[in-house]
Amino acid sequence: MADAGANRLADKAAIVTGAARGIGKAIVEAFAAEGAAVWCADLHGGEAEAVAAAIRAGGGKAEGGYCDVRSTDSVLDAVDAAVEAFGGLDILVANAATLTPAATVEDLDEADWAQALAVNLTGAFHLCKHGIPHLKRAGGGSVILTASQMARVGNPGSAAYCTTKGGLVQLAKVMALDHAADGIRVNTLSPGGTATDRLFSRHGSPERAEEEWGKPMHPLGRLGRPEEMAKGAVFLASPESSFMTGADLLMDGGYSAR
Repeated sequence: MADAGANRLADKAAIVTGAARGIGKAIVEAFAAEGAAVWCADLHGGEAEAVAAAIRAGGGKAEGGYCDVRSTDSVLDAVDAAVEAFGGLDILVANAATLTPAATVEDLDEADWAQALAVNLTGAFHLCKHGIPHLKRAGGGSVILTASQMARVGNPGSAAYCTTKGGLVQLAKVMALDHAADGIRVNTLSPGGTATDRLFSRHGSPERAEEEWGKPMHPLGRLGRPEEMAKGAVFLASPESSFMTGADLLMDGGYSAR
């Protein structure tokens, strides 16, 4: 992959859901550094606006606001706002995800199962449903769905999460076939354990997350970094991956090779 700041996304416009924190925040910052105009969409609208403001302060082009990916109307509003701001769209990144309590299927509350499906899987469907028509008008583009190494392997107590992430991989494959003739490439990005506040909260601290999850579960001996995952997203969004569609870019530190 080329060095950051090479303007690989110059003159492109993107919308990223789940953009206020963690991997999503790193993606919008990396896209902006590569020359893209970025719409930062998040359930935490104020935080998304702050991320966009920081990008603008650094000389980039970004806007941000509230988006609840569970609601087709909310996603449509965000897509429309991005198109109004930038004149069109070339890149969609469905990155929003929710936390689900660890439980077996027998013990998992049905509301938690439904929430995982609504955010992780249906949220991506909503973004693609409303965003793809704009990519078609632009003559093509790139769609990236943030999956996980858990799309490939099972993890005890993670039925909802593994199911939704596996569903995203299959959704991307089908859309890749459906829209190849439109010049639209569709791929998934599958991070392994990544050093984000969400993971830290699960383990109580960054140090415990590394000791309990990073070192023992990842052959490379550590958690991934959000900026590493963002580089993968830049690759998938850029012409460097022009012969890549229906594929899963796995960046998991060797987790699934165990």
